[in-house]
Amino acid sequence: MVLNISGLTLSLGEGVDLLPARAASLLGLSEEVVTDLRVLRRSIDARRARPPRFIYLVSVRLPDGVAWRPGEHAIGVSVTVETKVPEERPAGPSGGAPATEQRPVVAGCGPAGLFAALTLVLRGLPVLLLERGKAVPERLSDVRYFWEKGILNPESHVHFGEGGAGTFSDGKLTSRVKNRYTGWIKQVLVDMGAPAGILTDARPHIGTDRLQAVVVNLRNRLIEMGCEIRFGARVTDFLIRKGKLIGLVVNGAEQIRTDHLLLAIGQSADDTCRKLAERGVSLAMKPFAVGLRVEHPQEVINRIQYGRWSGHPDLPPADYFLTAKIENMNRSVYSFCMCPGGQVIGCSAQKGGVITNGMSRFRRDSPYANSAVVVNVRVDDLGGESPLAGLAFRRHWEERAFLAGGGNYFAPAQRLTDFLAGREGSPGVKSSFLPGVREADLREVLPSFVVAALKSGFASFERKMPGFITGEATLIGVETRTSSPVGIIRGEDGQSVTATGLFPCGEGAGYAGGLISSALDGIRAAERLIDSLGN
Repeated sequence: MVLNISGLTLSLGEGVDLLPARAASLLGLSEEVVTDLRVLRRSIDARRARPPRFIYLVSVRLPDGVAWRPGEHAIGVSVTVETKVPEERPAGPSGGAPATEQRPVVAGCGPAGLFAALTLVLRGLPVLLLERGKAVPERLSDVRYFWEKGILNPESHVHFGEGGAGTFSDGKLTSRVKNRYTGWIKQVLVDMGAPAGILTDARPHIGTDRLQAVVVNLRNRLIEMGCEIRFGARVTDFLIRKGKLIGLVVNGAEQIRTDHLLLAIGQSADDTCRKLAERGVSLAMKPFAVGLRVEHPQEVINRIQYGRWSGHPDLPPADYFLTAKIENMNRSVYSFCMCPGGQVIGCSAQKGGVITNGMSRFRRDSPYANSAVVVNVRVDDLGGESPLAGLAFRRHWEERAFLAGGGNYFAPAQRLTDFLAGREGSPGVKSSFLPGVREADLREVLPSFVVAALKSGFASFERKMPGFITGEATLIGVETRTSSPVGIIRGEDGQSVTATGLFPCGEGAGYAGGLISSALDGIRAAERLIDSLGN
């Protein structure tokens, strides 16, 4: 018999070796009987009014014939009988696929593209995977050079290259999407070198230092399985005849014949979106969000969230998720991509623009905490009818930030208290941002409605987290890549509604946001592609 027990707790200083005894006591059994206990989920309850504690969901297998004692439990604790035999490993895509004369092509080597390619090869299809950027080792060199010297390589940066934009991130794996492949995706990542804790942690993360190795291992696994991968291969045109894809052009010269292209380009390939529009592929404006990065000393966030227990060695760097509804403006303000123990990084995608993002290593051991704080942008804010209006909108503010930062990819920055008071600020602003920051008035690098909403939002955040507004907090601009401002319209069959054989997916197509949801959408697109072969 297998029982699932939720709500088992451990206090600070207590180890997981105590879980069998806790489970046995709850079930009215001797500890010797509970020998097969498996942790399914681990979270932290850190409400400020009481000591933090760790909450566990565990699975316990009891020997045949052992009678356990059902009865009343403490609030928040429950015991259920597991009727299904638990899987040793989550199941991934399986089964064969119909033969095809032309091998499918996957464009984009981010989470959507990688897991789409993996799905196709697991189903027995040969795959050509194209990536306009470079492999991780060369890409790391280009990104470090940009951070150190402020010289941008337009084809190799934080957005373009092996692993996509997620390669330089916290590697967060949280997702609200419930899907049978979520556990399999995490298991694949663990097989490729990710920490095993991502299988059980309520807020799993890999860290950019570990994620880079994971991506390389996954690439090697794909090659072993028969996938051809080409770096420095930018899709520059689409060959569409009578509403059907018949091929594509790479690097402005080479034609590749294919009638099945899975397009996982990410949200920073503006040139590709323009070419799609030129070729008559149906696109649409979509809402997104823009704002700033806010950076605090990590110890400030720890004190706010943990109270007098801040600094305990069992506690991870504290995080937060905050939202505010600005009723008089009909706007929402929210934190996004919070990186405890992290760093703010420059991730410019085009020359003459500044974009910020957050990054953490696995240990999250930086003395800083940062998060995007953004405001929703509606379609009617963009001006114009073009489906590409959102691209122009965000580009305008990225260019303003570039100029305010001094024109050398330094980011404009300002103390949070100065921003709220409407002061231009005093020199000496400190930040972890690379390449560097320059004191500026951030009211000049954002739309006025975003500035007004942010001020109200920060006031709301202070009420929820007293101490959030402090002279130690720095704002860095601008944050514009929360999600894609353009969607590539697809039908129920996963194909473009105007170009049969084109399967848009992932964050750049407007159907995902984050590592897990992008990987899931890549899998979904690959399965739709296989379905189309059968038809």
